[in-house]
Amino acid sequence: MSSEQHFLTKWRSLPQDKQKEVLDFVEFLGLKTSVNKIPLGERLQKIRTRIVASGKHLLDEDEIEKELASRRGGLQGREE
Repeated sequence: MSSEQHFLTKWRSLPQDKQKEVLDFVEFLGLKTSVNKIPLGERLQKIRTRIVASGKHLLDEDEIEKELASRRGGLQGREE
């Protein structure tokens, strides 16, 4: 029996919730493999493309600074 067949036999004997856990773990391992990693810039570009396609407003530089400041406790020390 090949390792693939052995795995499938074991996997099929598990309850459905445990099968889902196994699949989640396999996906996690796949993400850790550098061959499967998408470069950060490419991932960010895809996110931006989805946001633009959704019609949502993209923040400009000043809006980003204000957003960061508000999340960090205010606009302390910021010149306007």
